[in-house]
Amino acid sequence: MQIIEKTRNTKETEINLVFNPKGCGKYKISTGLNFFNHMLEQLTYHANFDIELTAKSLDGNEHHLVEDVAITLGQAFLNSLEDKKGIKRYASVILPMDEALILCAVDVSGRAFCKADFNIKEEKTSDFETVLLIHFFNSFAMNAGITLNIKQLDGIDPHHIIECSFKAFARALKGATETDSDNPNKIPSTKGIL
Repeated sequence: MQIIEKTRNTKETEINLVFNPKGCGKYKISTGLNFFNHMLEQLTYHANFDIELTAKSLDGNEHHLVEDVAITLGQAFLNSLEDKKGIKRYASVILPMDEALILCAVDVSGRAFCKADFNIKEEKTSDFETVLLIHFFNSFAMNAGITLNIKQLDGIDPHHIIECSFKAFARALKGATETDSDNPNKIPSTKGIL
């Protein structure tokens, strides 16, 4: 796995990222959205990534900002894996946070798919539009080439539900990309490619 530097500049956003998939949970994140910064810090810390990220909205649209950050992170994650030799590939986590409970399962398969199932009634928590939660996970999965299933099993507080989901996602990504000590030099597929 390698450190990836990515830039994404559009008419809507400017994104600069340094991504280390085998870091120690260090982060320096600025997106202009305090709650989103906090969620990306949770992702970084609990996945044991190192992330330096600056994201600037040029059109004032949070949807475009969250989407472009997810696209950039997903692409960096994919690029960092190289041929995926020696990774465990699969991981799943059921993670609690107070009353919230999230199930997250990932397959680092090269096949992009996302099923995200949440029941959040509030339109916003802090400065974050809650509808962007599913959009973040979908955009990441499509660009990372992973199969992602993430589901809210319980929860009332939107802050807890969203934070719990980022932590569960982080822990699942960490588990799926750990080295398989039984097969450290094999691609984890009977096809010989992922």
